[in-house]
Amino acid sequence: MEGAHENPAESSSSVPRFEEPAGSAGAPEVLPPEESEGCARSLDAAPKKLCGYLSKFGGKGPIRGWKSRWFFYDEKKCHLYYSRTAQDANPLDSIDLSSAVFDCKADAEEGTFEIKTPSRIITLKASTKQVMVYWLQQLQMKRWEFHSSPPAPPAVPDAALAANGPTLRLELEQEEAELEDFLCPVRTPPGLVGVAAALQPVPAMPLALQNISLKHLGTEIQNTMYNIRGNRQAQGTGHGPPGEDPPLSVEPWRTEQPLPSDPGTPGKDPADSPKSTPKSSLTANLIQKAKRQNSTFPFFAEGFTRTRTAQEKVLALEQQVLMLTKELKSQKELVRILHKALEAAQQEKRASSAYLAAAEDKDRLELVRHKVRQIAELGRRVEALEQERESLLQTAGLQEQQVQELRRHVQLLMDKNQAKQQVICKLSEKVTQDFTHPPIQPPGPPGAANRDFLSQQEKMEHLKDDMEAYRTQNRFLNSEIHQVTKIWRRVAEKERALLMKCAYLQAKNCQVESKYLAGLRRLQEALGGEATECSELLKQLIQEALQWEAGEASADGVELSPISEYDEYGFLTVPNYEMEDLKLLAKIQALEVHSHHLLAHEAVEQPLRERWAALGDLAPSVELKQLLRAGVPREHRPRVWRWLIHLRVQHLRSPGRYQELLNRGQVREHPATRQIELDLNRTFPNNKHFTCPTSSFPDKLRRVLLAFSWQNPTIGYCQGLNRLAAIALLVLEEEESAFWCLVAIVETIMPADYYSKTLMSSQVDQRVLQDLLLEKLPRLMAHLGQHHVDLSFITFNWFLVVFADSLISNILLRVWDAFLYEGTKVVFRYALAIFKYNEEAILRLQDGLEIYQYLRFFTKTICNSQKLMNIAFNDMNPFPMKQLQQLRMAHRERLQAELHELEQLKAEYLETRNSQGPAVPEGCTSEDEGEGDA
Repeated sequence: MEGAHENPAESSSSVPRFEEPAGSAGAPEVLPPEESEGCARSLDAAPKKLCGYLSKFGGKGPIRGWKSRWFFYDEKKCHLYYSRTAQDANPLDSIDLSSAVFDCKADAEEGTFEIKTPSRIITLKASTKQVMVYWLQQLQMKRWEFHSSPPAPPAVPDAALAANGPTLRLELEQEEAELEDFLCPVRTPPGLVGVAAALQPVPAMPLALQNISLKHLGTEIQNTMYNIRGNRQAQGTGHGPPGEDPPLSVEPWRTEQPLPSDPGTPGKDPADSPKSTPKSSLTANLIQKAKRQNSTFPFFAEGFTRTRTAQEKVLALEQQVLMLTKELKSQKELVRILHKALEAAQQEKRASSAYLAAAEDKDRLELVRHKVRQIAELGRRVEALEQERESLLQTAGLQEQQVQELRRHVQLLMDKNQAKQQVICKLSEKVTQDFTHPPIQPPGPPGAANRDFLSQQEKMEHLKDDMEAYRTQNRFLNSEIHQVTKIWRRVAEKERALLMKCAYLQAKNCQVESKYLAGLRRLQEALGGEATECSELLKQLIQEALQWEAGEASADGVELSPISEYDEYGFLTVPNYEMEDLKLLAKIQALEVHSHHLLAHEAVEQPLRERWAALGDLAPSVELKQLLRAGVPREHRPRVWRWLIHLRVQHLRSPGRYQELLNRGQVREHPATRQIELDLNRTFPNNKHFTCPTSSFPDKLRRVLLAFSWQNPTIGYCQGLNRLAAIALLVLEEEESAFWCLVAIVETIMPADYYSKTLMSSQVDQRVLQDLLLEKLPRLMAHLGQHHVDLSFITFNWFLVVFADSLISNILLRVWDAFLYEGTKVVFRYALAIFKYNEEAILRLQDGLEIYQYLRFFTKTICNSQKLMNIAFNDMNPFPMKQLQQLRMAHRERLQAELHELEQLKAEYLETRNSQGPAVPEGCTSEDEGEGDA
């Protein structure tokens, strides 16, 4: 099929020309050994223009088949245009080579190859195998030139072009050298490609009409009119002396300024003439337009006619007469078809005019009845044709049966032939044996032996030809795969660069939006509660900013990386707070987090993913420690956590233990069941997995907590365990893995008595944190002490649930990655880092109540996980575990002494109370006395 494409009139006249490197057109033609050694680079230089005649398979119905077409390559657009002849003014269609691949099959007809584009497959055929390989190599080189050359700006200085020239030439030479490793360059076929091919006769076709493109009739008519006009001018001016060339019939193509035209409407001029314009004027306009569009094919310049001899001119004129005769026949056929269409249209017009001219409804009704009778007649014709089609189908079925029978007969003949071939092979072996060991016998007629030997030799020659054809095909396909892979990598790099740029711009957009929201919040604080027009406008702007739109980050309908309503673990990106001020802060923080994620994706996260992918089997090491501190990518986190949990509980774990605990809970109810049921609905209200009625996570969490209450009866259940188990479920998704994660945290990572009724170890860690804050952040602690702020009201829950309610999920899970490997020291590091991260903001607050309000939500304002990690593991150093253990021991002793003293005071009080007995103040009546009086 010949599809319609853009007219190349605007591009061909300004096509840049690169000199082809020597050797890019030299080739695996059958050459003597002394000529083909080394695939010499000193072969003919390729023509500056890639053009020539090829046969193209296309058409529909009875005219489907091979059509001769003139092909011409446009270097600017990387398009291969084609027309019926080299003398045509307008191309019929074009093939986009920028995204095409080329293929040739050894078992296809000689010279046949394919160009495969994303939208279609074009089958072409060259006159010889050498021409085919030449076209394939040149098309490969042109495609590589197009992809390798940088996009030219609107105006490039000459110096820049001169600087880019050697680089481009070097790349092309390297590409040629690589292609020569696969397939030797082909010699330029003389007279079949390039400028010389335009002077050759047009390849003859069996039928003149078969070579006409019915899909582009407008373009064909336009080209024919232009050719006829050119021939008349040549005949009118060609009566000079025989030795002289006729004067120019067409202006040189370089002097014409090409005008844009639409190939879809080839007979229509850009400025439509009025309907009253005479037909001759319209024809003249079409010819003039065709003359202007002739600039796309520069092979009609009179420089060629000046160099031709008289004999060549006679041959060219004879060929032109033959071609015009064939064209006349095809045009007559075309006119006949158009006459039939015109007659049908005129009949329709006469019928419509008669219907409209009828004076009465009776006449119009008669016309309608006449049309109904015609429709009935046509219906009968259709039925007859349908019956004829059915009979033809039956005939075709019979023919198919005959074909099947003939195929069986052919198969039988092939079997016989194979049997004969086996006999021939045996006889050949016997002949070979007789040649090597000739029997002693009287000389006989050598005719039969010679015939067998010649047939075997001919067969061997055929096999060698087939082997050479497959070898050529293999080399070409290897070169095609190599070049397409390089182009794909280059395109992938460009796409990656564009995605990085888009992510950077989107991050900047998020930052601008967050600054806008922060500005609105400051304006709101500055205006206070005053009811003015500005405050009303500000309130409206804030409400518009808080309205959530799931696709607000999309541009032109293409979603790049929008801020979704939920993150990858189901947490709300912007929590639904009741206070408008907190909603605004949450939206600002979501934008900041998204901005940092986009900026760090390529620079930090992508290399980190590659390091995790290359890690292999997990084993304790310094490298693993650093990777865990940097964070585990989501796709690797479940596998890494299971390995870390196994390290912690392998001495406690036994097969079937979890199911055994669940069965025990089914036999009788645990005392902590009621408290577990109460806490289930309070677990992560901002996570869709625990708030959705159809979610299975609440049931999984219930079973995990009940199993743990049976696993550790001394603790049973403590508030906070529900959030630890919920985090494990969100990451691991399996109940049993989440259960053993909870066991690992409570029984192996955290100190003893951390979740007991007295919470002894939890209180100790709060005092240790106070000492570490005094050491690492003395300014902050002095400021908090000045305003009598007790941090344990804020930090106690941090340690109890390992920041589960405090940090956003992106940072929280990175804390857990390191916590499961290194232990509680990570919790202290991040607690100190959080205060260091917000130290300056806290120091600016000068009121105790304001500080408490800020500390309630200040952990949610942390959005830069990389900065927080650097503070925790770099700025807080040195942080020896020995110091932490010593502080814990010291504070445990003090706390135990304080608790012991409280127990003594309690005992003394009870003893004193019991020794005094029940005392009744004077004037008061005891209950017993009151009852007695009654």
